[in-house]
Amino acid sequence: MEFWLLYLLTGAVAGVLAGLLGVGGGLVIVPALTAIFTAQHFPPETILHLALGTSLASILFTAISSARKHHAHGAVNWVVLRGITPGIVTGTLLGASLATLLSSGFLKGFFVVFIYYVAVQMLFDLRPGGARPLPGKAGLFLAGGVIGVVSSLVGIGGGTLSVPFMTWCRIRMIDAIGTSSAIGFPIAAAGAIGYIANGWGTPGLPVYSLGFVYLPALAGLVLTSVLTAPLGAKAAHRLPVQRLKKLFALFLVLIGTRMLLSSFQ
Repeated sequence: MEFWLLYLLTGAVAGVLAGLLGVGGGLVIVPALTAIFTAQHFPPETILHLALGTSLASILFTAISSARKHHAHGAVNWVVLRGITPGIVTGTLLGASLATLLSSGFLKGFFVVFIYYVAVQMLFDLRPGGARPLPGKAGLFLAGGVIGVVSSLVGIGGGTLSVPFMTWCRIRMIDAIGTSSAIGFPIAAAGAIGYIANGWGTPGLPVYSLGFVYLPALAGLVLTSVLTAPLGAKAAHRLPVQRLKKLFALFLVLIGTRMLLSSFQ
C-alpha cells in the first residue's frame, strides 16, 4: 500500500512542476521511480528501463490535457508539429530500441548528465544564440529525430530540447511552449510503444508489467498528475516562476548527484 501512495505523490509533484515551470515530469518521475522500484526489490538490471518506459507512458496522458489547453489559446504551431512529428516518432522508437541494448549503468550516467544540463540551462537562463528561419522538411525531421532519441533515453516529453530549438527558429516563446506540449504526445506514444515492445518477454520483470511499463505505477502517476498539472499552471501566474526555476535547478543538481553517488555504493 505504501508504494501506491508513493506513486500518487510522485504524480502529484510531477504534475504541479510541469504546469508551474513548464518542465517535463520525467525529470522527477524517473529518479523517483528508480528509488521506489529499488525499494520494491525489482531486478536491478531492469529498474531504470522500467522507470523510463513508465515515465513516457504517463506523459501520454498529461500531454493530451496540456496540448488541448494550449490549442484553445491558439498557442500550438501545427505547421511545426506536422513537420517534426515523423522525425520525433522515428527517433523515439530508435531510442527505445537502443535503450534495451544499453546497461542500466550507462542509462543512469546519461540521465545524470542530462539533468545537469537542464539544471545549468535553468540556473543561467541559457538560450541558443542568434536565430534562423524554420528549416524545411529534412531539417525538421533531423531535429525531431535528435529530440526523440534523447527524450526516449531519459524518459521525458522533450520540452527542454524542443522549446530552445523552436525559439532559435524565431517561434514565439508562448507558441514554442504550446507546440512543445503537443510534441510530448507523439514522443510519449512512440516511447511507450517502443519500451513495451522491446521489453516484451524480458525475464524477471515484476507482475503487472507490460514490457518495460509497470502498470500499477502508471496508474498512480496518471491519477494525480492529470489533476495537479492545471493547478501548477494556474499558480504560474501568481508565483515568482523565475526564482522557482532556479530553486528547482538546484533540486535537480541534488537529484543528479544522489543518482551519481548511488552508482558507487
